[in-house]
Amino acid sequence: MQLKDKVFVVTGAGNGMGRQVALGLLSQGARVALVDLSPSALEETLQLAPAGARASTHVVNVSDSDAVSALPDLVIAAHGTVDGLVNVAGIIHRFAPVTELDSNECQRIINVNLWGTVNMCMAFLPVLRQRPVASLVNISSLSALIPFAGQTFYGATKAAVKQFSEGLYQELSGSNIAVTTVFPGNISTNISANSGVKMIDAGGRKVRATGPEAAGSQIVEAIKKGSFRAVIGADARILDALVRLSPKRATDIIARQMKSVL
Repeated sequence: MQLKDKVFVVTGAGNGMGRQVALGLLSQGARVALVDLSPSALEETLQLAPAGARASTHVVNVSDSDAVSALPDLVIAAHGTVDGLVNVAGIIHRFAPVTELDSNECQRIINVNLWGTVNMCMAFLPVLRQRPVASLVNISSLSALIPFAGQTFYGATKAAVKQFSEGLYQELSGSNIAVTTVFPGNISTNISANSGVKMIDAGGRKVRATGPEAAGSQIVEAIKKGSFRAVIGADARILDALVRLSPKRATDIIARQMKSVL
């Protein structure tokens, strides 16, 4: 997909991977509707944009279905159409066994990670279907491919995003819409602070992480190629390969690592 003059909607655009995806698209000549819950974060992204006139900001809670339903008309009013949607917005819960999470915590994770993605897709798919070529990108997680104790419920929502996204790929196969599912490993963003939770102490061990700039660049490349999947980060690629070879062994390795830090 050629990006120049195309219009993309990017959620979670106020920071981290969402910001870097938006900036990467803008740098290649696209127009971008920046979507986030934080007005100040959106303003920071806009200030960093290489071409502010090609970007618009939209303060929206993606878990609010009514607000999301109104968004396509707002984006079209600002940019004329929509050629692509990148669902980056997501949160984690506090690091704890699933039995220690209360129902409100669980519901919040479902609302943002799963329903936020579903709401955006349902709102924009009718618009994307009208374009000659379109792109739909959903951010899942390495946690959808292999579980991480202490983030079990988060992983469950991201696994649901994987199934939903790859199901859409099947349903839209042969259409004008390329569906890409992204599986980032550990990305050095402030997702913990944005989620209102405290990051766990790794016990002095160096934790492998990919920078948000590199992650954003890889997502933009996946959009251009119309990739089926993008697995981001050396940690994600290694664990993805290991879990394919030996699911139990890979799961046991992660279990031991997480037990030592929980």
